[in-house]
Amino acid sequence: MNTHAVKVIYKYEMLRAWDTLLQSFASPVISTSLYFVVFGSAIGSRIEQIEGVSYGAFIVPGLMMLALLTQSISNASFGIFFPKFTGTIYEVMSAPISFVEILLGYVGAAATKSLIIGLIILSTAGFFVPLEIAHPVWMMGFLVLTCISFSLFGFIIGLWADNFEKLQLIPLLVITPLVFLGGSFYSVSMLPPAWQTVTLFNPVVYLISGFRWSFFEVSDVSVGLSLSMVLVFLAACLLIVWWMFKTGYRLKQ
Repeated sequence: MNTHAVKVIYKYEMLRAWDTLLQSFASPVISTSLYFVVFGSAIGSRIEQIEGVSYGAFIVPGLMMLALLTQSISNASFGIFFPKFTGTIYEVMSAPISFVEILLGYVGAAATKSLIIGLIILSTAGFFVPLEIAHPVWMMGFLVLTCISFSLFGFIIGLWADNFEKLQLIPLLVITPLVFLGGSFYSVSMLPPAWQTVTLFNPVVYLISGFRWSFFEVSDVSVGLSLSMVLVFLAACLLIVWWMFKTGYRLKQ
């Protein structure tokens, strides 16, 4: 394992986030605060509780997931796409390092940035609503797994995209709608029976449900199923990245 190469890539990506501090950390926190103001005040005044949890507190896990998924994908996809765009990716590919070490550097940095954002948002939420985390270890587990999984997914998008438009295509047209329709701001049990069945085909439901359980011990699906879905997604992303590096897909052009 070439740990020096991993550290170089990791530090470079983290320094790039520091150079764009306002965009990397302040922007998602401000956006999430606005969600609290709008949803917590406008909708929270009409919906007092969901499954025994105040509405303001109930949406905290969903808001965190919304930020985590979008930021993980954005950080990782841009991190690998920019070297492709400038041509410096060939220097990385020709260096005596394996795809595992490249992956650890880029995905590790993206996951770290997303994790920091998630913890900042969690701290910010405490100013708006009283929060008690029933299972802090499970909460951190879901948090870390989500950051890593979707950073890997973002890495795949960065390798696949050949222009800036494609880089934003999946996050804007697929991920964001799935998060909004995945129970971020409501419980699946509030939907009509037919729509509850349809919603269960949304993979984001399992992420949000398991994460919400770690806070309030309420969930739309079992915790074991939520964890299994996260691990399956993580394994699928690892397999796709391995295939991309093995075949040189979008890397040898």
